[in-house]
Amino acid sequence: MDTFFISHGSPTLSIDESLPARHFLQSWRAKTLQTAPKAILVVSAHWDTSSPVVNAVDRNDTIYDFYGFPKPMYQVCELLAGAGFGATEVDRRRGLDHGAWVPLMLMYPEADIPVCQLSVQSSRDGAHHYKLGQALAPLRHEGVLIIGSGSATTTCGSYALARRSSRPSGRWISPGEGPFCQARPPWPEHFFPLHVALGAAGADAQATLIHDSISLGSLSYASYRFSPKP
Repeated sequence: MDTFFISHGSPTLSIDESLPARHFLQSWRAKTLQTAPKAILVVSAHWDTSSPVVNAVDRNDTIYDFYGFPKPMYQVCELLAGAGFGATEVDRRRGLDHGAWVPLMLMYPEADIPVCQLSVQSSRDGAHHYKLGQALAPLRHEGVLIIGSGSATTTCGSYALARRSSRPSGRWISPGEGPFCQARPPWPEHFFPLHVALGAAGADAQATLIHDSISLGSLSYASYRFSPKP
């Protein structure tokens, strides 16, 4: 099973028919991945914790309702512990954030595939997340689709939503404010899912750009496929 990095962009992707990225995701099973995965592990930029956390619930919030996760999903914690990441916490109440459910509702609208989510750690670096992916690589051989969901770029402007600052004060940053307000990944958690997907693909994996579109002037929906070396 190949691994993927998907730029999920704005939550309006779930309703805006004018976005090319929406049509790309809707054609996922026909043009990108014809093989149905047994389960899906999403590494979402919108779940940021100090150490890796996996959600494993009988019922996910939003539009998903699954019971009886297949064995590989319970192996995530074991794989991470075996790779030296220590005891990985399991959150049995947290549902799927929009970094997961927005692309998945377009890719697999029947919602008939078990899904769980893994957090990122913005306090760490790309090497840490690449190693996370390496630890998860065995899941590919069990038919688990590993998706890193983030954003190749993000934007700050009059149309941007305010977001909570990572500074100790925890204040809200207004749109357009701050030194990181540029057309690049200013918040590392949106780029780290790519490192996980690349690490899970294995050494010498080949990267292929499978979609590239822009909205709002600089918000990239660039998405990549990582094919393991034969």
